[in-house]
Amino acid sequence: MPSFSLTAAVLDTPDPQGLARFYQQLLGWPLRDDDPEWATLRPEDGGPGLSFQREEHHVPPVWPAGPGDPRMQLHLDIEVDDLDAAVAVAVEAGATVAAFQPQDDVRVCLDPAGHPFCLFVP
Repeated sequence: MPSFSLTAAVLDTPDPQGLARFYQQLLGWPLRDDDPEWATLRPEDGGPGLSFQREEHHVPPVWPAGPGDPRMQLHLDIEVDDLDAAVAVAVEAGATVAAFQPQDDVRVCLDPAGHPFCLFVP
């Protein structure tokens, strides 16, 4: 059987470089690829990273989605040590806090391209 290794989750965006820099501010990961069509962040430990591909006609998902709304294909869970401080940093970097919050100990935010991500304290 062949070997499989996950290297990254890929998010569509009209601005790969801008979205990569947003997540770089949150995660502190180094930028590996950086051009207008494709950007990649990888953690120092070599684990799976995030990639961003240019999609000129990207339509942000709706959170929470209703009938007929564009739906998210995935969301990112990001562990933090201080929820309120992490939300403040994310908002300063360009995130929006979602109006609907399903849990008290999790904050759903939207990145600059509209992808939902969750900040949580374990």
